[in-house]
Amino acid sequence: MPSEVADLVILNANELVTLDSKFGVPRIGENMNKLAIIKNGAIAVKDGKIIFVGTTEELQTQKLIAPQETKVLDASGKLVTPGFVDPHVHLIFAGSRENELAMKLAGKTYLEILAAGGGILKTVRETRKASLEALVTNGKKILDRMLAYGTTTVEAKSGYGLTVKDEIKSLKAIHQLNAIHPIELVATFLGAHAVPPEFSGKTDEYVQLIISEMLPEIAREHLAEFVDVFCEEGIFSIEQTRRILLAAEQFGLKKIIHIDEIVDTNGAKLAAELKAVQVGHLLQSNDAGLKALAKAGVIATLLPGTPFCLMLKNYAPARKMIEYGVPIAIATDLNPNCWTESMLMILTLSCYNMKLSPAEALTAATLNAACAINREHLIGSLEVGKQADIVIFEVPNYQFLTYQFGVNLVETVIKKGKIVVEHKKGTSE
Repeated sequence: MPSEVADLVILNANELVTLDSKFGVPRIGENMNKLAIIKNGAIAVKDGKIIFVGTTEELQTQKLIAPQETKVLDASGKLVTPGFVDPHVHLIFAGSRENELAMKLAGKTYLEILAAGGGILKTVRETRKASLEALVTNGKKILDRMLAYGTTTVEAKSGYGLTVKDEIKSLKAIHQLNAIHPIELVATFLGAHAVPPEFSGKTDEYVQLIISEMLPEIAREHLAEFVDVFCEEGIFSIEQTRRILLAAEQFGLKKIIHIDEIVDTNGAKLAAELKAVQVGHLLQSNDAGLKALAKAGVIATLLPGTPFCLMLKNYAPARKMIEYGVPIAIATDLNPNCWTESMLMILTLSCYNMKLSPAEALTAATLNAACAINREHLIGSLEVGKQADIVIFEVPNYQFLTYQFGVNLVETVIKKGKIVVEHKKGTSE
């Protein structure tokens, strides 16, 4: 047992959700419901790392608390969990598209809005005009709100520049934000987010630009860890997606794919073939593709905020995926078309519209989400040796996270052992 004095301890948690790795990493199937909860739980932190997890009684037998050195937080009657990990975020953009809600209400589809000059292409125009400093300022505002809602790690995408210069600018904004903000960012290059207007009708030429100019420059400057492609009918085909991702692999970049959001392109089968780390959306993926994902161990990152904002009736078939053994994560898909910083909102949508249990939703937003960005050895669970990314909620148990909705239930957020958010009861802080 540890003998050093802790920097910070949390005592008396009504529920301490540890997500101990003994039930599998990532959690699949029935094990998604196993949160490894400690009643009257306690956790101790030293130098940003967790040094003790157990009951309050057990912690009090250790020589971990020194009155002048240890910050003590009393979590009596409260819930303590790992910080949320948001593994699919379109963080870097300029402008907004609030006018499109009325268009959706009038019956316009996503692709119809795009064809009318809205959607992604409107954001591309605004992002190209924005300075690096403006993108950083906008990104910081978004991250501040995410942190307040308990998110401590984010996968951040480019994808609204679609030129060499503007994609580099977007990735540099991610790196600047990572240096100044408590939330840790994992950078993803999404140059294949849409075909820019100057390449209309010449998608293969744009794909070649990505491969011959964007990828080499990004690799040379070490600007991204992952590469993502929007594989969808009318955007990037299966073969174009394969070309981009195989080229990215040659530069040591890891693979992510947007798949089967609007139509079934057989994207799930491609993701399994290429051994992508994660895939997003999967609203239309066929059974054979889902089973292939399960066999390959590819994380399915489900984004219930997207069909909610698009006013679709169909959501990703989460229950079928769990039955097949597909490892599931959930994410906000924050972007100008689906603008929410709240993982609490996404947990609620996951239960109400994809029929996840509250425990499955919490697992998908923490441990499995960490797996979706290859960070499961550092974050996503509360275990000795891991990074101290912790949230205290002003509720008695984890079931409240999806039961009480539309409000922020976070009391305290701790990142790398430091208190970075404190919502004081009765104030607006």
